[in-house]
Amino acid sequence: MKTVSNSTKGFAFSLQNPYEELTVKELLEDKLLIPRKIRHFLRTKKHILINGNPITWQHLVKKGDQIDLFFDQEDYPDKSILMGKAQQVDCLYEDEHMIIVNKPEGMKTHGNEPTELALLNHVSAYTGQTCYVVHRLDMETSGAIVFAKNPFILPILNRLLEKREIKRDYWALIHGTLTSNKVIYSEPIGRHRHDRRKRVVDVKRGQQAITEVTVLKSFKRGMSLVNCRLQTGRTHQIRVHLAYHGHALCGDPLYGTGKQDCPRLMLHAHQLQLTHPLTQEKICVQATSPTFEKELQSSRG
Repeated sequence: MKTVSNSTKGFAFSLQNPYEELTVKELLEDKLLIPRKIRHFLRTKKHILINGNPITWQHLVKKGDQIDLFFDQEDYPDKSILMGKAQQVDCLYEDEHMIIVNKPEGMKTHGNEPTELALLNHVSAYTGQTCYVVHRLDMETSGAIVFAKNPFILPILNRLLEKREIKRDYWALIHGTLTSNKVIYSEPIGRHRHDRRKRVVDVKRGQQAITEVTVLKSFKRGMSLVNCRLQTGRTHQIRVHLAYHGHALCGDPLYGTGKQDCPRLMLHAHQLQLTHPLTQEKICVQATSPTFEKELQSSRG
């Protein structure tokens, strides 16, 4: 896959079809997960070429065919962002369309104000272009996080997230020991009625939330290291589910025991997996955190 151009006049890119024979419509809609609005642009403006030739929507695309997509500036209005510091970025994976980085704890994924510097600003400085948030990590959480490098791939990655095809595994140090080595928590999560910072289990008004929890190790000090895989992505989902079941995360200032048991929230996005929607490349990255490892060693007793 090769980026052809990216300027104020628009941008374009090329890729080789990784699939067996199928129509252009099937390729864009079912395989590449391109949203309806973008497909409409491509079709009405005739901004898609196969092997350099204009085609109809029912044209059969063969494996290995070159696909060129073109976008005008009006398709994606300019979005400016304050550039941060490139040296703040620990890159785990990067290509023309996305970047996965290792977020440190204590840094916001994105700022609340245009002048506030956060990880998004640093990633944009690192890539030299405006990047876009695909999913978020709490400020206190560290680990692997994905950003889109152009507005075309953003809704495609969002759809992968909705279809649960971006697998996110978190390590958490919790209080207590689970009664089973593997559990699935599925209580709906909603907003706290009196504290806007918090979320709560809310069976009546909450949104669906599913967290798979697997015990990795139990420690003598009454703590356990668990792996949490998100099937949904509600705000504070892991923290709320575990606290609700009596296993608050160590160092959690919102849902914890009230004691200063750890200097940081013991939640780390350890691994992220996905199949690249444009190339079908299998991507799996793992992130490390020295502060998480240090506190984990201290908890072993």
